[in-house]
Amino acid sequence: MKTLQTQILVVGGGTGGTAAAIQAARRGAQVILVSEFEWLGGMLTSAGVTAPDGNELQAWQTGIWGQFLRELHTRQPEGLDHAWVSFFTYEPRIGAAIFADWVKALPNLTWITGQTPIAVLRTDDRITGVQFQDYQITAQITIDGTELGDLLSLGTIPHRWGWELQAEFQEPSAPAEMADWMQRYPVQAPTWVVVMQDYGENQVAPVIPIPPNYNPAPFDQAWDQYGGEKFLNYGRLPGNRFMMNWPIHGNDYGEGLERLLGSASDRQAFFQAAYEHSWAFAYFIQQTLGQRYGLAEGMFPQGRSFSTLPITNSAFALHPYFRESRRLQGIVTVCEQDILPIARGQVAALPMQVCAEGCANVDSLCTAIAFGNYANDHHYPSGDIPLQPKSIQWGGRWTGTPFTIPYGALVPRSIDGFLACEKNISVTHMANGATRLQPLVLGIGQAAGMAAALCVELDCAPRHLPIRTLQNALLTDTQAPAAVIPLFNVPLQHPDWLTWQTYYLDHPDAYPNNGYAPAKPLPLDRGKCESWVGIFTQSGAHTYHLQVGDHDYQLVTLLPEVNILLTQWVSGQSLQVWGNKNLAGQWIRVREIEPAM
Repeated sequence: MKTLQTQILVVGGGTGGTAAAIQAARRGAQVILVSEFEWLGGMLTSAGVTAPDGNELQAWQTGIWGQFLRELHTRQPEGLDHAWVSFFTYEPRIGAAIFADWVKALPNLTWITGQTPIAVLRTDDRITGVQFQDYQITAQITIDGTELGDLLSLGTIPHRWGWELQAEFQEPSAPAEMADWMQRYPVQAPTWVVVMQDYGENQVAPVIPIPPNYNPAPFDQAWDQYGGEKFLNYGRLPGNRFMMNWPIHGNDYGEGLERLLGSASDRQAFFQAAYEHSWAFAYFIQQTLGQRYGLAEGMFPQGRSFSTLPITNSAFALHPYFRESRRLQGIVTVCEQDILPIARGQVAALPMQVCAEGCANVDSLCTAIAFGNYANDHHYPSGDIPLQPKSIQWGGRWTGTPFTIPYGALVPRSIDGFLACEKNISVTHMANGATRLQPLVLGIGQAAGMAAALCVELDCAPRHLPIRTLQNALLTDTQAPAAVIPLFNVPLQHPDWLTWQTYYLDHPDAYPNNGYAPAKPLPLDRGKCESWVGIFTQSGAHTYHLQVGDHDYQLVTLLPEVNILLTQWVSGQSLQVWGNKNLAGQWIRVREIEPAM
């Protein structure tokens, strides 16, 4: 066994862990990143969820998330605007290459693959490192970026798993008492993503073998509400491929979830069942929608998957997409109230400083270090559950109320030398439905990496790190400056972006309940896009259309200036728009509009 020492150890090469390692190394710290797979990025790459949700508006494309999107535009410009579930879809290999290149550019970042944690090194209440199959690595700060919060269990760090009842956090959507189905499904269902391909009209795809114990009944109503074509276009990728991550009688798999916490053989049995369930769904699609649809080729590396489960078809992701894991008991716990809009507003309240025992970082009134906006979305095989609404209409489409993550959700209550950076942060089961999404987890990872690097620089424990120092470092990072205050109308390109970010950190009570700072709008830039002329109509609140000949396109936008113009336009007028067409969603993503001449 090799013994290594470093300043910062990041365990897990998923979405949060990858961002944490990159940010810590960019700050100048010595970092070792240990991953199980040869691809970095987790949900965004090796788990196959290449249609990320949340933080889609232009003003929220900051930090490593914004840098990732800009790199996607450069490397695969034809890859976006394909699906209707997300504005951004791409081939998983493209995302993996981006992260790999960023890591290779950092000489102070060592990346070790093919290793999983088997023990956590601990002295009293301080984590000092991790033991793997072939390495023992000690570090000043250890960051848990594993998919299931494995270090929480291995290090006996207090954590949660499963539901909290309403009496514990007074969450409005939490159940008052435990039901049998909740015990059966203690966390949200994972999905083993598979990528399918349309081989073309009158073409026959390679036959998908029938899986073991095949039963079509669970999939019978999978696309009844949508029709086959719209169902496939949900996660459409470049090259007539389709990401299969379908929640309605699809390939979510949540049976026997307790096996994820059991022995290696228990976990292996769950993975085998989840994989075969997704295989059965792909088989059902080919049998039902036609032989033109088959498994895509060359999507993922072959030969090895999660916990040595052999996957010999490259259409299947390397491991399941986990929506929930063990969850840290942190200095602060994010609960449902923290992600819901304030009264008569369209933003959640900013997290304010509460001086916890042993916490000396009271230099900032506001403790936000990352933000997301996704709806509170829960996946259970038993069906949807009633949840307090947090969605809003904006830019011609539904989006979500923006909310922030406080720094204390990354820090254990009583353990030093440790940070969480994935779905394992201190959050309730209920709030996890909104905090688990890929762009936000990138932001959490970036904040954890920056915090760890600052702890090394200042020679302090994470609980004693001045929060404003962390916030300023995120805002002024030279490669990927990250917003910590969600503002609808002040994107990173705005000359007053930093001014307004710091203003609301200094004056959190002044944070506007509509999320709009009193900033001057930016001039519109149509960029490289097409144009259309047609008749504008508004069929409902924030629902806009352009009739171009026989075609009716919905108009949507990610730009605050265009959103304002759309709310002011009058139905029946002739309009010229510039933007990008999305055939899956039958919409035009508008970049500029003006009256037609």
